[in-house]
Amino acid sequence: MKKYSLATAFAISFSFIACAQNTGKEKQNPRTLKISNKKQETMDLSKITDTSVKQAIEALQTGDKSWYDFFTANPVMTDDGNTVNFKSFFSNALGKEMFLTIDRVENDGKDIYGNFKTGQWGTFPVFFKFHKNPEGKFDRLDIGQTH
Repeated sequence: MKKYSLATAFAISFSFIACAQNTGKEKQNPRTLKISNKKQETMDLSKITDTSVKQAIEALQTGDKSWYDFFTANPVMTDDGNTVNFKSFFSNALGKEMFLTIDRVENDGKDIYGNFKTGQWGTFPVFFKFHKNPEGKFDRLDIGQTH
């Protein structure tokens, strides 16, 4: 009788393990799941004529870490004229902050103006001014609130 009880307990234990296994159907990128649960908003990026700026803004909008690939290793960054650490700033902002509208584009597509949503400070009009080095990477980004 003890053999039967141990065998039954052993079989039940394996069935619980099997129930918790990943079948492959659940394998989705967690970020994709997060984005698909948010209200999807489309924004017209066609006003942005500089291809690198456009791709960088697309990465910013989706919180994609490829955002960093558009910049040099240590780009200069200012926020309302104050120098800030680029990587530190975007480690907190990427995936949480984004443009809601692109209202105006200047300087051959490198200066972007629009309404921007921040997690902490609300929504307000801003500018992003991208500066390219000769290799085509951004070595400076100036952002700030427009008046």
